[in-house]
Amino acid sequence: MLDYIRGLPLLDGAFLFYDPLVLLLIPIVLGLFALRLRNTSIPALRFSTSELLAGIPATFRAAASKYVVILRILAVVLVVIALARPQKRLEETTVETKGIDIALAVDLSTSMFAEDFSYKGKRQNRLDAVKEVVRDFIKNRHGDRIAMVAFAGRAYTASPLTTDYNYLLENLKRIYIGMLEDGTAIGNGLAAALNRIKDTKASSKVVILLTDGRNNIGTISPMTAAEAARALNIRVYTIGAGSKGPAPYPVKDVFGNTVYQEVEIDVDDNTLTDIAVLTGGQYFRATDFDSLKKIYAEIDKLEKTQFEEKRFFEYTEYFHYFLNAALVLLLLEAGLRTTVLRRIP
Repeated sequence: MLDYIRGLPLLDGAFLFYDPLVLLLIPIVLGLFALRLRNTSIPALRFSTSELLAGIPATFRAAASKYVVILRILAVVLVVIALARPQKRLEETTVETKGIDIALAVDLSTSMFAEDFSYKGKRQNRLDAVKEVVRDFIKNRHGDRIAMVAFAGRAYTASPLTTDYNYLLENLKRIYIGMLEDGTAIGNGLAAALNRIKDTKASSKVVILLTDGRNNIGTISPMTAAEAARALNIRVYTIGAGSKGPAPYPVKDVFGNTVYQEVEIDVDDNTLTDIAVLTGGQYFRATDFDSLKKIYAEIDKLEKTQFEEKRFFEYTEYFHYFLNAALVLLLLEAGLRTTVLRRIP
């Protein structure tokens, strides 16, 4: 109940009173002043009859001297407010978490041009579908650090570990098919992802590797990289992207128009399964946009962390402003009573 009384929302914090119950003195003070003015009004001069003053207009000084006591009342009210200690709360929050470090490894080989995915009724190539789903995955994480590696004929670090998800999403937009020499270096891609998180102090480390082919280039074999992941206690979730069977692949005809050919793209399900099993992860197969989305949602659930949030509050005191204003009003009243509004004894 007390917290409810204190909380008065403001733009960038909360304006509150440390002792709000002190404010109950205000109506008491006002009542006492009203009672005193009513019962103890003593005239400066006495006349036997009021007819002598009939018709004489009241001067400004006379009216002011009658109401100058309002300054004292306001001063007392301000003192009461100061005693309640008005404050502005500046909230600073720190989060302690056992956090997960996640490295995303995305295949950028030219086979990712295959358009066997669709989004909102529109045909979409595999990389665009992956970007769409990974974007949602990143937005759903809270407090975890994420790195991103792209690979084709070699591996490339698209983003170091970061909790700046806006920065990560911008880097996700920048990766594209053709930025690296062609090929599918799954082993190199996995090794690069491991390098992003192997030396961190996170309690849990995860790599999510997506590819639509089989390893055909690179200096590190996929299973060698998987052995390294197991030694580093890093789980690897593998995703094979692409429909089973021929997929529509865009090519240019002699006139520069885009036409489609049915191309068989072989996903190495066995190797991807072995990598996942060896490292304690899971292998998933995404054959369309909906299944791809469900896979990342499932991984998101499997790798959620519980974290504790500690809040610290700093307060800016404002009581002195009210005390200063009260002092000014009392000095003003005293000055007026002894000069301009001085009464004859």
